[in-house]
Amino acid sequence: MSTNEIRKDYLLDRWAIISPQRKKRPYDMVKKSEEKKVGTCPFCPGNEHMTPPATLVYVQTDSGIKKEKDDAGTVHKNWLVRCFLNLYPALSPPPVEMNITEVKAEFTRMDAFGHHEILVESPNHDEHPGVARISQLIYAIDAALDRVKDFSQDPYVKFTLIFRNHGIDAGASLSHPHMQLAATPMIPRIIKEELDVSEKIWREKKVCVFCDILKKESEGPRFIWQNKSFLIFAPWASINPYEFWIFPKIHQPTPLDMTNEQKSDLAESLKVSLGGLKNLLNDPPYNFGFHIAPTQGIFEHYHWHIEVYPKIAIWAGFEKSLAMYINTVQPEDAAENMRGVIQK
Repeated sequence: MSTNEIRKDYLLDRWAIISPQRKKRPYDMVKKSEEKKVGTCPFCPGNEHMTPPATLVYVQTDSGIKKEKDDAGTVHKNWLVRCFLNLYPALSPPPVEMNITEVKAEFTRMDAFGHHEILVESPNHDEHPGVARISQLIYAIDAALDRVKDFSQDPYVKFTLIFRNHGIDAGASLSHPHMQLAATPMIPRIIKEELDVSEKIWREKKVCVFCDILKKESEGPRFIWQNKSFLIFAPWASINPYEFWIFPKIHQPTPLDMTNEQKSDLAESLKVSLGGLKNLLNDPPYNFGFHIAPTQGIFEHYHWHIEVYPKIAIWAGFEKSLAMYINTVQPEDAAENMRGVIQK
């Protein structure tokens, strides 16, 4: 019988118990398909009146893609991707200049100023990224980066997260494919820790710690798939069963620096990996997030990437109490199973 291990994350002060003794085979982890509720989808074409006005919309014209926004009562139809304010935002733009962080007695606070938007990835209600057209995925990537650029113009925005919730158990209230963008007035803890540790190693050894990780994982048992621009692997200390990361092969602090070829390769990487996850585990709920360098400042030591977290396990008292995680699937086994289904 295999021995359980406790593994430390590459950079973060975070530990995971890898427990093959409690390992479940892929088909044991398959979840029942979610029942699709019949109703009106506010994200579908024709229902634009059910959402706030678009802050960005890609419209196909005879001369190519035109970037517009809804204003003065104008609602654009025949769109390819559409962005608008979240009806229930966690962060909102300030009416006036933002308050600085305040410390009163032992309590620290600041106003929740920022942005929180929805990005509808396709007019097609069932265009799951695992089966989506590459061209459509590129539109969604471009639109997300356009919004990151726009948010970065605001002095109160320090970081913007591009993320996706897929499935009810992962926090998606609607099944129409969509991402979200959250621009925060501070650099979140995990990103800050990645920035700090990678900068320390950059200064001491003159190397990118992420590039070193990529080299090792590209030749190891946790490798899953690659194309010209991106590498996909299961991380050494995965905290979620079947967790995988998508990294650009060239050193880049932010996806804003991507070429058109890279964007196409990223679209392919998302389609292949999310499609593989869909086929392996019957389209499980998952979350993903873009870890990118803040747009204000110089972060040449950082290496942006995407982390994908299938929501298969339940975090209970142990995980929530200690922020230490039990993963019942060895990353090496997860990678092997993902490789197999992708090859098929």
